[in-house]
Amino acid sequence: MKDIKTAPELSIILPCRNEEKALPFCLSTIKEVIKKNNLNAEVIVSDSSIDSSPEIAKKNGVILVKHNKEGYGRAYIEAFKVAKGKYIIMADADGTYDFKEIPKFLNELKKGADLVIGNRFAGKMQKEAMPWSHKYLGNPVLSAILRLFFKAKVKDVHCGMRAITRGALDKLNLKTTGMEFASEMIMKAVKKEMKIKEIPINYNKRQGKSKLKAFSDGWRHLRFMLLYSPLFLFFIPGVFLFLFGLVSMILFYLGSIKIAGIQFFYHPMFLSTMLVITGYQLMIFALFSKSYAFNHLGEEDKTIEKICKYVTLEKASIIGIALAIIGTVIFFIILLKWIKNGFGALQEIKNSIIALTLIITGIQTIFSAFMLSILSIKEE
Repeated sequence: MKDIKTAPELSIILPCRNEEKALPFCLSTIKEVIKKNNLNAEVIVSDSSIDSSPEIAKKNGVILVKHNKEGYGRAYIEAFKVAKGKYIIMADADGTYDFKEIPKFLNELKKGADLVIGNRFAGKMQKEAMPWSHKYLGNPVLSAILRLFFKAKVKDVHCGMRAITRGALDKLNLKTTGMEFASEMIMKAVKKEMKIKEIPINYNKRQGKSKLKAFSDGWRHLRFMLLYSPLFLFFIPGVFLFLFGLVSMILFYLGSIKIAGIQFFYHPMFLSTMLVITGYQLMIFALFSKSYAFNHLGEEDKTIEKICKYVTLEKASIIGIALAIIGTVIFFIILLKWIKNGFGALQEIKNSIIALTLIITGIQTIFSAFMLSILSIKEE
């Protein structure tokens, strides 16, 4: 590698944890690519190994970032701190990726792409390079979910070979430390409306033992996507539960219903109340999540901006108080009937359920309005 005094144009980062079998081959190939294409590049090995990987990196004269912190995302976050390139190439150090394809990624960045991602399914994949559970189940399903949730036009969201400009990287403010780092990068790039390019690449059988944990790593990806998408986690289930509970409550209130030959009276209204209250709270949780992301994570959301502008603490509190008062009045009327009846038996179960639902929903509205106001306070 040439001794270049000027800042490198390209930073090639390899996350490494116990890759002594594959690392020499990877570094050798990268050096050949740099020399052949006359690239102004630096190579960074971000290491948390307990084998001889650090020594191999030193012998090859590359930049070694020894942090000893586990996690795929952590390795990259530590390496980003020292990377000086205008463009950044990321790829695993296990021999699965063909580093001769680096110029393809670099060219796409220079053409204007902010993020370039490899598509292993569109290129040549060696036999047994990817377990069947990942190839036909895990990766396709999680990729489909991410496309559904975030409208990302990416078919291989977990591909480990990708490239990004330094400017785009700084805007993403990546935080996750595990395997979900790969999904976070795409999700945030989509939300920032960055230009994402996917290109076909080859994929080889890895050298050495795999560190992937199919179920736990898959769950981390899914969990992060759900947390980052309150519409699917909270709002849609909340709307379904609320509407189903409300409609069923009205039907049972107006009269008894016969289903499959079974006569139902007022008892199912207790279930309806639970659905209404739970669904309403889930919708509020969605509002909390979006408000926090808008006010504290720098996300742009015109819907939340309008809600915060028109649905003030005072307006929401008035609505909540009104609901609670209506419920209390119904209870008071029932009490008067009970007293008038000489404290005898009453058939006011349905009205009592309605009153209970209104009071709880009103209290939820009042205190949720206060919580929303707290989340709406922007940090300086």
